Amino acid sequence: MAATTHSQSRTEPWIAPLARGPLRGDVSLPGSKSLTNRELVLAALADGPSTIHLPLHSRDSALMIAGLRQLGVGIEELQGDNPYGPDLRITPAPMHGDVRLDCGLAGTVMRFLPPLAALAVGPVTVDGDPYARKRPMHAIIQALVDLGVDVTDDGGGAMPFALTGTGSVRGGALTIDASASSQFVSGLLLSAPRFDEGLHLTHVGEHLPSLPHIDMTVDVLRARGVRVDQPAVGEWVVHPGPIAARDVTIEPDLSNAAPFAAAALVAGGSVRIRTWPTSTTQVGADLETLLPLWGATVTRDGDDLVFDGGVGIRGGASLPGLDLDLSRGGELAPALVALAALAGGPTEITGIGHLRGHETDRLAALAADVNRSGGAVQELDDGLRIEPAALHGSDWGAYDDHRMATAGAIVGLVVDGVAVDDIGSTAKTLPQFPELWAALVASSGPASSAPAER
Repeated sequence: MAATTHSQSRTEPWIAPLARGPLRGDVSLPGSKSLTNRELVLAALADGPSTIHLPLHSRDSALMIAGLRQLGVGIEELQGDNPYGPDLRITPAPMHGDVRLDCGLAGTVMRFLPPLAALAVGPVTVDGDPYARKRPMHAIIQALVDLGVDVTDDGGGAMPFALTGTGSVRGGALTIDASASSQFVSGLLLSAPRFDEGLHLTHVGEHLPSLPHIDMTVDVLRARGVRVDQPAVGEWVVHPGPIAARDVTIEPDLSNAAPFAAAALVAGGSVRIRTWPTSTTQVGADLETLLPLWGATVTRDGDDLVFDGGVGIRGGASLPGLDLDLSRGGELAPALVALAALAGGPTEITGIGHLRGHETDRLAALAADVNRSGGAVQELDDGLRIEPAALHGSDWGAYDDHRMATAGAIVGLVVDGVAVDDIGSTAKTLPQFPELWAALVASSGPASSAPAER
C-alpha cells in the first residue's frame, strides 16, 4: 500500500545531523504522554483537586487539557521543578456540553474524551485533524451507543460525530472488538467508575494489541482507589464508586527514549537516559530487553532525586538481523525499523498490523521512506520485512507522525543527506526533540562531514 503525505503545512526540510564518532550522550526527557493524559482524565473525574507534577507539555497533552477545560474542568498551571513546563492543578466541576472537542491526531484524546464527555450535560461534537477522520473510532462510537448514549455520526465509524450527554451513563455489561487499538479499552475503563453500574467490559476480537497500555490504565485506576477486577484475559470489571483526588508525579516518556537509545547502536558509543523508573507499566521499558537483541549492553546506574537511577545503552560491534514480535509495543516499531534498515541481516517485525491505523499508516510510511533511501522493505499483513541494503540520503516523509520523523533522525546519524520534511511533527509528544537530538549528536565530537563508524 502506498503511503501518502497528508500534512496541512510544511516547513523547510530538516537535514538529520551526522554523528562524527561514537556518542557520549546524557539525555533527560519530559514526562510520559500516556501517563499524563490518563492522569488528566482521572483528575477531572476525581472527588477533589489533584496536582500533576512533571507532566508532559506537547500537542497531545495540550489537546487533552483544552478539551477538559471546554467541558468545564478547572486546570491551573503551577510553578514547579519541571524544566519542560509547569505543573498542573486539576479541579473537577460539573461538566457541560455545547462544545466542539478538537482531538487533533491524538489517539488518547479521541478515544478517552468521548466516554468522559458522555457524563456531561448537553451536546458535544468530536472532531480532529483531516487525517484523524480516517483513524478507527467505530469501537468507541458503538460502545457508547450500546451503553445508551445518544450518538450521531454518518455511519462510517469515524470522526466527526456528536453525542448528547445527560450527566450519567448506565454502564453494565459491554462487549467490544478492540483489535484496532487498546485505547478503546482504556478510554472506557477510565470513565467507568462514574458509570451508574460501573463497567463489565469484554474484548471479543482476534487479537488485542499493546496490552501494557491497558495494564497502565488499570494501574492508575487502582492507585486512585478504584476497584478493577480482571476475571480473564480480555475481560475487565470496573466497580462504580469514587475516584480519589491524588497528587502524582509523571515518569519520563520511555517510548520517546527509543530514538535516543537506538542512536547508541547506530553511531556507537553510549547514551544514558536519565531518571528511568525502576518499575513501570510503560511499554518503552521493553527497550531494556529488546536492544540487547541487536548487540547493545544495557545497564542501570546512579540515583536521581525523583526516580531511581538511569539506563545506559552501549552499542555493539554490529547490528544483526532479527525475527521480532512487537505486538506488546508497536509504538517502538518506527525506531526499531530504522535500526533494522541499517542491520547486516534480514529482519522481520510482526505483530504490528494495527499501526496502519495510527497517525499515518506507519507500515506503508516506513516502507516508503526506507525504500526511497535505497532500502528493501516489504510490507506484510502484520508487519514488515527489511532486507540489508546500502542506504543513501533522500527525502524522508514525516506524515504528521512524530515517530516517523524520529525514525528519519536515527537513519540520518550515519546516512548523509536524510531530509525530514516536517521535524515539527515531533511536537506531538516531544517538542524539544530537535534540540535534544542536536545535543546528543554534538556529544560525538567536533564537526565533520564524515559519518560515524560503528
